[in-house]
Amino acid sequence: MDQHASPDRAARGMHRSRRERLDDELNLIMERGHIAVEELTEELGVSPATVRRDLDHLAGQQLVIRTRGGASAHSSAAALPLRYRASRHARAKEAIARTAAGLARPGSVVGLNGGTTTTTLAHELSARAEFVESEQQTVLVTNAVNIAQELAVRSHLQMVVTGGVVREQSFELVGSWAEQLLAQIRIDTLFLGVNAISAADGARTHNEAEASINARLVERAHRVVVIADSSKVLAHAFALICPIGRVDALVTDAGIDPEELAALRAAGVEVHLADAADEGEADGAADAADEPGGER
Repeated sequence: MDQHASPDRAARGMHRSRRERLDDELNLIMERGHIAVEELTEELGVSPATVRRDLDHLAGQQLVIRTRGGASAHSSAAALPLRYRASRHARAKEAIARTAAGLARPGSVVGLNGGTTTTTLAHELSARAEFVESEQQTVLVTNAVNIAQELAVRSHLQMVVTGGVVREQSFELVGSWAEQLLAQIRIDTLFLGVNAISAADGARTHNEAEASINARLVERAHRVVVIADSSKVLAHAFALICPIGRVDALVTDAGIDPEELAALRAAGVEVHLADAADEGEADGAADAADEPGGER
């Protein structure tokens, strides 16, 4: 796992929106408890002055506690990912879920990790006529307790939950118990939610424990489909899940950077662009609110 921003990642950091940068900063502070300005400068590829302004802004919203040379997590920020993330890029995620559902086969073994995009896909799969009417149950393997809880009553789905320790920010089960279960099964198609994806840096997430269990899901899958709105493309995140060569397909929206789209396809990734034409207006308004909360 790299802990420092690569030169090309630092260059990309200059082109991210302020909201995306604030999201990343808040995520890193919550993950580590405390972080120095210098660490954020390296991680995000922006200037110390920019980081200091961002920390002052977050402190003003009572999301972090400003300290000498950095910031510490504020207790009130713990629920932010759950409070804000479901509504961010909502229309794009719904369009992505509809497109991704067409890549799943009724009666097969489908894997889902945690996150709002995979949760949206889980709901889409559970309601699709071809899955409801299939003579064979579709098996859903997940390490996300919210997905398991919401879909457990669907008789046409067989839910397999990994077990493990729950991370409150993502509802994901992590740790050795989860990995032990995954070592015993195979997955036909894994739908993987991520915090960041690029041809250069692969599929990534902010937390190393989630990265570890997600990497095991990838290992057990015949086909890996990353589902992520375009804000995750060319984003950055701390921990590697898998290199781009292990990703078979990406389902995203038309906001993807054209050069990166070409790079992903050149790397052998089958890219599907979901129709989210109406998403821009709603999400633009949400971004203008400038309320950070990391999600995937």
